[in-house]
Formats: sequence, C-alpha cells, structure tokens
Amino acid sequence: MTSTSTPPGLARFNVLEEHAALTALHEACASTAWARRLLAARPYATVDDLYAASDAAMAELTTDDLREAMAGHPPIGRPKPGDPTSAREQRGMAGASEELKAEMLELNLAYQEKFGHVFLICATGRTGEQMRDAVRERIGNAPDQEREIVRTELGRINRIRLARLVEED
Repeated sequence: MTSTSTPPGLARFNVLEEHAALTALHEACASTAWARRLLAARPYATVDDLYAASDAAMAELTTDDLREAMAGHPPIGRPKPGDPTSAREQRGMAGASEELKAEMLELNLAYQEKFGHVFLICATGRTGEQMRDAVRERIGNAPDQEREIVRTELGRINRIRLARLVEED
C-alpha cells in the first residue's frame, strides 16, 4: 500500500497498530484531541502531509486541549528527569550560569502564576539567554495573545517531534 516515495519511518507509522500509534503521537504532544485527529487521517503519503495535518489539528484545539498539551511540558530549565526529549530540547539551559537558572525559575513561576500554565517555547536551538528574554517579553502579553503564541510554539515543537518519529530509517 505504501509507495516507494513514502519514507520508511512514515510508512512504519502509517501501519502501526492504533494503540501504538496513539502512544507515539502522545509522546510528541500530550493533547488527546490532536493525537486522535492525526491518527484518524492516516495513512500519510508524505511527511509534509503529516505536518499539514498536525498544523490543522493544532489550529482546532480548544483552550482545554491546549492546557492538556502544555501539561506534557516541563518548565524551561527543569527537564523531566529521565526524559531525553525534554533534556535535548532544553539543551540551551544546560550550560547556563546558576544566576540565569535562578532567574528562569523566578520568571517561570511568575509566568505560571499569571497564565496558569508553564512558559512554553520551542527551545530547540535557543540559548538560555534567548529563552529568558522571551519569557520576559511574553509575560506582559494578554492571556488571549499568549494562548495563540503558545499554540504556535506547540506547533513548532510538534513538527520537530514528528520529524524524529517518522524520519528514522
């Protein structure tokens, strides 16, 4: 059923048993609604089709769905112990000074108090200073504005995680 142009990782994802596919998607994004939408649209002919489905599903998430998705992300500077994904994504904080780590903790707490969820940013490739500057800037946003920024950042994270899921040979 899969054409020769379908990358091997994507072909494998397309034929995964439903529970296994749902589990894999849930590791990419903790939103059940997002994962179910992507699962329902299988099989995907190309990775770009998968990304487009991810973007469309992300655009349709409700505030509660976004909250569920954000709950799967640890605070910046404190990746989940034993979670190589969050540690890899937050690598920019690994070599940060103790002062920067303390400032990020303080900013994370202030952000969480204002918005009711962790500060979420696509941390891949960003330095600790860039992440600190982003939280400083975004803490002044209105809740509706911040929710849409979070939606965009989640979409970026999901694409990176989906690429790891389906582009492996």
